Amino acid sequence: MPNCDRFYLNGVWEDAADARRMPIISPATEAAVGEVALGDAHHVARAVAAARAAFPSFARTTPAERLELLGAVQASYKKHFAAMGEAICTEMGAPLGFLASTAQAGSGLAHFKCTAQALRDFPFERRQGNSLILREPVGVCALITPWNWPANQMACKIAPALAAGCTMVLKPSELAPLSAQLMATILHEAGVPAGVFNLVHGDGAGVGAPLAAHPEVDMVSFTGSTRAGVQVMKLAADTVKKVALELGGKSANILLDDASLPAAVAHGVQTLMTNSGQNCNAPSRMLVPAHRLAEAEALAVAALAGIVPGDPRAPETRLGPVANGAQFARVQALIEAGVAEGARLLAGGPGRPTGLAQGYFVQPTLFSGVSPQMQIAREEIFGPVLCLIPYADEAEAVQIANDSVYGLSGYVYSADPARSLALARQLRTGNVHLNGAPVDLAAPFGGYRQSGLGREWGVYGLEEFLETKAILGAPSA
Repeated sequence: MPNCDRFYLNGVWEDAADARRMPIISPATEAAVGEVALGDAHHVARAVAAARAAFPSFARTTPAERLELLGAVQASYKKHFAAMGEAICTEMGAPLGFLASTAQAGSGLAHFKCTAQALRDFPFERRQGNSLILREPVGVCALITPWNWPANQMACKIAPALAAGCTMVLKPSELAPLSAQLMATILHEAGVPAGVFNLVHGDGAGVGAPLAAHPEVDMVSFTGSTRAGVQVMKLAADTVKKVALELGGKSANILLDDASLPAAVAHGVQTLMTNSGQNCNAPSRMLVPAHRLAEAEALAVAALAGIVPGDPRAPETRLGPVANGAQFARVQALIEAGVAEGARLLAGGPGRPTGLAQGYFVQPTLFSGVSPQMQIAREEIFGPVLCLIPYADEAEAVQIANDSVYGLSGYVYSADPARSLALARQLRTGNVHLNGAPVDLAAPFGGYRQSGLGREWGVYGLEEFLETKAILGAPSA
């Protein structure tokens, strides 16, 4: 893997000789696999100036021209598809086969395709009486992305920004720079005009903060922790920027008393463990009828027994390490908190799995008898840790599910589709999955309360990058 020691500014790769360096650490081995340059406010200013200069001409491009550009990006991405999976495996430890390649790299390509479909029929102009209503690009956008689904999160911001006619500066996570470097190569080879896309590596203090505060940035689209999202909002407030936030979650998975428990528990365990639990919409609270708790416990223990952590490059591995040392320490601390609070530990626990002395590997962990007020039931753990919470009746299940500062996603299992839908309507979340339904990249993704502001994906993501103008008394064509 190459070092990430260059920034992409105004259509040119530039050596960041004046920037600090930080090692890129493999979470599977804890060894350095390269270096990333950490930019600062000076690099941010240059990137924003390039995006500002490119905006007038790119904003005037037609939807057809931008649709052609998205097609070129997809073609370029396909050429680099295998390399994208390899980069994601290296930088954040996702197993190379299905997860890093098919799912993670695949989701990035899928967002470019889905956005192109949304753009194809989008009504940028419509008449309303004697007025002409226009949807126009918001301007220069700061895109700040996390390490857990790097290609997915970059693509679901870059694609709609391009489709809208915006220009942008990307600050990827400094812990996942390899995929971002490759994304910039993909966009360059696709012919994205100079200045439309710019990349500056760096940390939150050095690059994220000056980007969010910069007076020439019109919008910030941020994905990450709620704590960091609050800081982005504060920094953006002085210049009244548009802010879109996709933040944390603590999603409840409600198994109703008529559900097929073997299927529901197995699916819930597998979904939670995907990506080592590092999904903002992970079903980390499994709510089970109290009279079926023992049955659910046995099924969950059996499901976990088949999930063995290991080398992310081994073809049989389905669970890799968590992505970095800080996250490993956080997950370990919360597992220990669960033990201290009196939750019953049924599988896993503190420490690394047997036979894995190196790497940020966490034992797949199951707690039961968890009270809704315990720390492990309220904080986003972001690791392979599942909490079983018993409930007395449907009303209590809804109350427990909604008793959270978050509201990103929810899950419901029932043998009766009408019953599951009725319960889903009561959940205060941006998404609800019924009976194992997968994600839909054309549906809106985002949350209530401290899970964020705005929506991503498909036409809903495109709309976030647009302003609305009314021309009153406009002559008809």
